[in-house]
Amino acid sequence: MPKVSVLIPIYNVERYIEASLDSLRAQTLGDFEAICVNDGSTDGSRAILQRYLDEDARFRVIDKENSGYGASMNRALAEATGEYVAILEPDDLYEPGALELLVGAADAAGAQVAKADFWLYWSTPQERRERFGFTEGLPQGEAVRPQDHLRAFYRKPSIWSAAYRRDFLDANGIRFTETPGASFQDAAFNFKVWAMAERVVFLPDAVLSYRQDNEQSSVNSPAKVFCVCDEYDEMERFLAERPERRAALEGVKERMKFDTYLWNYDRLAPELRERFFERASAEFRDDMARGDVDLALFEPWAEADLRAMLESPELFVRCRADAGTRGKLGAFRHYWRMGGLPLVMKVLRAKREARR
Repeated sequence: MPKVSVLIPIYNVERYIEASLDSLRAQTLGDFEAICVNDGSTDGSRAILQRYLDEDARFRVIDKENSGYGASMNRALAEATGEYVAILEPDDLYEPGALELLVGAADAAGAQVAKADFWLYWSTPQERRERFGFTEGLPQGEAVRPQDHLRAFYRKPSIWSAAYRRDFLDANGIRFTETPGASFQDAAFNFKVWAMAERVVFLPDAVLSYRQDNEQSSVNSPAKVFCVCDEYDEMERFLAERPERRAALEGVKERMKFDTYLWNYDRLAPELRERFFERASAEFRDDMARGDVDLALFEPWAEADLRAMLESPELFVRCRADAGTRGKLGAFRHYWRMGGLPLVMKVLRAKREARR
């Protein structure tokens, strides 16, 4: 049994895969198996991968017809034999001590998951990295329950700067959504992990460079209008089968969903936003009617956006139009239009409290 099974989904990444696999081969923890799933690549990815297979017995490949990221990852999970599972996207780069740090921390804390920080990484027009800060505000270096520290749920799903005990994933039926393509399937997987884990250790160290300039990334594809909805449908299915978790986390899931839907709305091309807004507003109207939305988890500005979505669609659309370019004065105008002076005062008080 290797210490770690590293799962690597591969589809038409010939520009990046060599550097990614080199970062894995350079790990200070050498006791790993690399399970590379070639999801029907049509470029030179498979030929590049063959060199690693020929030179290093730790690398093996599963060749299959193209069926999407979720199916590839589930196939790799089914064949993994390691004590731990880690995930390396083929356009990202591990720091040399990434696996040793993650696995060592999990072993020391008796944790089911070790989760570290990462770098946002650009290779063009010049190489640069920015620290993401995933673990800021979370207890670090000790095993904790994510359900007691909800910040973990609200942070960006980043399943690749972590190590998971394989028996934990198996025992809780934690798998990926098998929707077509590569479209945010990390969201539901990440939620399931935080929902079921009893012992997670968070680490401040950045263990991976997460590439931002891959034009094929799903976050750069406005055509995938409703893919985020599929992930939240899967979270709902998962919770429905676990009533004790649903009672505690349904409101958290709805708060996550609202932020994700706003992010998706803002990134879409204008001609696609109306279709997405219709579905999003209908879903939240139903969720509110069922009592699934816990407004206590919404900051004043978020509650104002939600109420506008449901009660004043024209106001919502007008106020979101400049969502990414407000600045402080723009933000003030936004809150004023959404709720007048009372909302502005509530936002200022909430932000002041948050800084204490």
